[in-house]
Amino acid sequence: MTRENTPVVVDAATAVEALREALTAAGIVLPSLGTDSASPALNLITLGRVRADVALKLADTLRRGCA
Repeated sequence: MTRENTPVVVDAATAVEALREALTAAGIVLPSLGTDSASPALNLITLGRVRADVALKLADTLRRGCA
């Protein structure tokens, strides 16, 4: 692996809060957003379940941000 491909280790709780802040700024709430306590060694984040309208708003926000 080259340096460019080496994953950066980030604290899951820090990542959750950064994502929550960004989503809130976009008017999006993921109620189940949190760290995955079942596998702390993997540093996973649970995005959870959302209503269809929230998923569409998230998709639209991502599209606009990537344009």
